[in-house]
Amino acid sequence: MRHLARIVLGGACVAVLLAACTVGPDTAGRTGTDDAAQPSPPESTPPGAVAPQTPPSPSADVGPHPYVGMWVTADGHIRQMLLANGRYDEARGARQSAYTGSYEILGDRIEYVDDTGFSADGTFDEDVLHHGGFVFYREGSGAHRRAGEERR
Repeated sequence: MRHLARIVLGGACVAVLLAACTVGPDTAGRTGTDDAAQPSPPESTPPGAVAPQTPPSPSADVGPHPYVGMWVTADGHIRQMLLANGRYDEARGARQSAYTGSYEILGDRIEYVDDTGFSADGTFDEDVLHHGGFVFYREGSGAHRRAGEERR
């Protein structure tokens, strides 16, 4: 009987074909298997070999988007945290969670929908985010350090 097992490696599923077990000789003296209902592997895949990989499903955990994290203005007054779950939390000065909502990233564009229903957008240029008339920098990036130095 052939068994198909799934092994999770780094969030991606890899199908592994385990070795076939034979039932023994049939009445004609041939050796058969008890997996008649199972599809046989392609002829180029010998028994016991790894089956071809399939791409992970869209719902597979493939890690956070590269733009996830803290984005800040050069003066640090506005701080926007892009969370991995598609939510954002923006603080302004001493006011924590001044704006919260969801976001979607499409290429280098970000589209926001505030919890009150207000919508906005922005554009990423590596470690710089242009949004709402402000320039945000990925916290701790070279662009952020240069912007801080220019303010002095």
